Amino acid sequence: MALFFNKIERGNPSNPAAPKQWYPVLKSTGLVKEKEVAKLLADETTMNPKEAEMAVAQLLKVVTTLLLNGNTVQLGELGSFRSTANSRGVATEAEVTAHLINKVNVRFSESESLKNAMKKATFKDTASLLSTSQS
Repeated sequence: MALFFNKIERGNPSNPAAPKQWYPVLKSTGLVKEKEVAKLLADETTMNPKEAEMAVAQLLKVVTTLLLNGNTVQLGELGSFRSTANSRGVATEAEVTAHLINKVNVRFSESESLKNAMKKATFKDTASLLSTSQS
């Protein structure tokens, strides 16, 4: 298993005069949807695929409700979800109202266990996919 990356040349937005530099940027190898996650979950548990699909759907419902009620939601060794807001600032405390909130975001913070697991990632240039498929 490996994470794939593309080579991307980017400029520095805070200093447009600076020379562009090259960066490795991770590339997704595909989108795994809810039904496939449920099938994989069923393969690892005693649940059948339909039960796992229902559990995944209900997890979304429960996490959404908890976040909308102002909670941070910790999911064991996966990590935690919390709400944050993008808002406009004003000069005085008295002027602060909910109308200043432009957007609510959901942030995910991985657990130490997941963070440590991701430190073991290996990387491959996406160009290596082309060279092996042409062989």
